[in-house]
Amino acid sequence: MRQASRMQSIGTESAFEVTARARALEATGRHIVYLQIGEPDFDTPVNVREAAKRALDVGETHYAPFAGIPTLREAIADDATARKGFPVTPDRVFVTVGGKGVMLYAILGLIDPGDEAIVPDPGYPIYESLVRFVGGTPVPIPIRMAHDFRLDVDELASLITPRTRMIVINSPANPTGGVLTRGDLERIAELAQRHDLVVLADEIYGRITYDGTEHVSIASLPGMAERTIVLDGFSKTFAMTGWRLGYAIVPASLVGMYGQLVINTISCAPTFAQIGAVEALRGPQGPVDDMVVEFRARRDLLVDGLNAIPGIRCLRPTGAFYAFPDISGTGLTGADLADRLLQEAGVCVLAGTAFGGVGRDHVRISYANSRENLALALERIGQFVAGLPAPAGAAR
Repeated sequence: MRQASRMQSIGTESAFEVTARARALEATGRHIVYLQIGEPDFDTPVNVREAAKRALDVGETHYAPFAGIPTLREAIADDATARKGFPVTPDRVFVTVGGKGVMLYAILGLIDPGDEAIVPDPGYPIYESLVRFVGGTPVPIPIRMAHDFRLDVDELASLITPRTRMIVINSPANPTGGVLTRGDLERIAELAQRHDLVVLADEIYGRITYDGTEHVSIASLPGMAERTIVLDGFSKTFAMTGWRLGYAIVPASLVGMYGQLVINTISCAPTFAQIGAVEALRGPQGPVDDMVVEFRARRDLLVDGLNAIPGIRCLRPTGAFYAFPDISGTGLTGADLADRLLQEAGVCVLAGTAFGGVGRDHVRISYANSRENLALALERIGQFVAGLPAPAGAAR
């Protein structure tokens, strides 16, 4: 059957494809350590699950208002006002089916064919995929290890043209764990205002930071709430990936647009899941804090272990739950190493090129797994790398 030509421009999220390959190997009897997926291995907090169960028991199984139930929109507005540092009112909040909905509506509603959107490279691949899908041109801004996995604002400025419509930022970042500083964001804000650009700010990892690192929402800077779409949600912070709940905080000028797009796509997010999300925001926050403490310990275990392996260099991430080591010293590309680690060592990671061309010499490793499994993965990676021939001109 003939498909629409636009299907040739849409990309994918390779974590799911790689997971399928790993599951197939596991089905043959192989033991696999899974470090490829961006999903907390913790269960959703008990109080959140219980709130959703009670909602089901009292019949909260019907349509919700398209923008979200009022109690959740109010809870999001209160939480965002307190944590993100700018006043948010419930009328500017839209509850979506996952954070991807926020991206889709921003790009679909604001990017015309021929428009340009600047996207991080490496970055979450759906940004680029959706820009291409609507007929726009994604323009990559390199995110390099040499710059602490923060974009170079001077380089960003050089990429802006009369066709630029949007800048996409992600901080803390997938896949690098990098965090933009307040100074970075102030300079990005100045560019956005000078060139009349919209900023799509993906803040889904905003509460997962380490070592006193400050998470700053660009929408909190002067003049930016009026031109920023904030993407956030419940998947990462509250270990609610399967609940499929994200949310957008939008400028007043985009309220109508988001409403139309939500109505035309999902109608609404599930009512009982939204009631659980209210409890996530209003209830005890101890489980979130405990999860971040554990992630920090896992980060240190992983990074120290990787840096002890000859040929691998790993920056210590300050946010999210990913490491993005440079593996060029092994003599392999990231894609080759990821494939061989899965096939020969039973360790599933992602090639850095799954997130853009800058990731050629990198792999992404998620430390959303137990310390025991991380230690096992490090042992296997170390043994595999030790068995490789020394790269030309290098001693091993």
